[in-house]
Amino acid sequence: MKSIKTRSHVGNDGILHLDIPVGVQDKEFEVMVIYQPIESSRGVKTPLELGWLPGFFEEVIGGWVGEPLVREPQGEYETREQMF
Repeated sequence: MKSIKTRSHVGNDGILHLDIPVGVQDKEFEVMVIYQPIESSRGVKTPLELGWLPGFFEEVIGGWVGEPLVREPQGEYETREQMF
């Protein structure tokens, strides 16, 4: 099994066309396609555009001045019965 990663553009017809050279002729293949839209850098919003107040992150990051936070013990892990 081989894996090929590629980028492609969907045209106005709404159909993704893939041309994948595999270097083998006259043979059948099983193919699985997983697709994920890519967010354009033009679509990235600033924190201000997302509704955060100006300077919020600069003020909050590293701003805890109380006693140090401590993660309490989580207890014992529950042992479960095998399902099969």
